[in-house]
Amino acid sequence: MLHVRYEGRSYDFHERQLDIDQKTSDHEIRQRLANYFEVDRKRFKFYVIDRPNTGNIIVRPEAVYG
Repeated sequence: MLHVRYEGRSYDFHERQLDIDQKTSDHEIRQRLANYFEVDRKRFKFYVIDRPNTGNIIVRPEAVYG
């Protein structure tokens, strides 16, 4: 499962929807998301891609504190 937080909304995708798995590079994940949302890949430049042991992939904006 791919969990994405984008523009204040949450999205869940099955890996096959975007042809993504645990071996897909961060660069390629950003590119496929940009294609899906029809935006430039630069929009995902500062997004963090987490890969917890659950097998899911989480894509979220970078957290800024302070």
